[in-house]
Amino acid sequence: MTYIYAVANQKGGVGKTTTAVNLSAYLALRGKRVLLVDMDAQANASSSLGIDREKVTCSSYDVLLGNVTAAKATLKNTKLNLAIIPSGPGLAAAEVELVGELAREYRLRQAIDTEAGKYEYILIDCPPSLGLLTVNALTSATGVLVPVQCEYLALEGLSQLTRIVQLVRQRLNPQLEIRGLVLTMYDARTALAHQVVAEVEKYFGNRVFATRIPRNVRLSEAPSYGQPILTYAPSSPGGTAYKALTDELVTQNEGAS
Repeated sequence: MTYIYAVANQKGGVGKTTTAVNLSAYLALRGKRVLLVDMDAQANASSSLGIDREKVTCSSYDVLLGNVTAAKATLKNTKLNLAIIPSGPGLAAAEVELVGELAREYRLRQAIDTEAGKYEYILIDCPPSLGLLTVNALTSATGVLVPVQCEYLALEGLSQLTRIVQLVRQRLNPQLEIRGLVLTMYDARTALAHQVVAEVEKYFGNRVFATRIPRNVRLSEAPSYGQPILTYAPSSPGGTAYKALTDELVTQNEGAS
């Protein structure tokens, strides 16, 4: 079975890319066959793994436009034993170019369906919007992972994301569900963080992961070195938290299978 997760939240700066990259790295460390798909034109997931987007010749843009297959666009990080379809500068134009195309919401799904048998986990890093790129990711996915920043107004926009997920499930992808919410930038010393946790758990119950991702300087530094926290600072609080989150996710999946 292949688990396909869209890592989505239309709010920026909540830890989507950090979560997608580090979950992918720790899943690969566990021996899982993993593909990370960068669907954000900023290409932060790609650069977080040491890929220069200006030098990318085949990207998720080319896959969406049907110019190349997903396999052709896939790069291998041999050190991490991790595969990635990188993003590139052209992706920003994809939504406009696909406007008049038939079945435009299914472009990514059609592409990665051919690859699904090769991988146990496919993670899709979504842009900070609910546009066509994110809809493509949701149409492709079996579940949605939602990073939620432990800050004021954290719940702002979650109702809109939930509504989009429901619409995609009804019209495009019946198997889609919110798989879990990941609480990020958590600081146990503040009352606000505890309030956010309580509010999120009130509305989403057991769909909230028990693991909290703390505020951590090492997590912020790692992308600038083109590394996940696994290789940059695995014993840091951020490193141990993402390892624990990965363990939690895998344990839940194995328990449900």
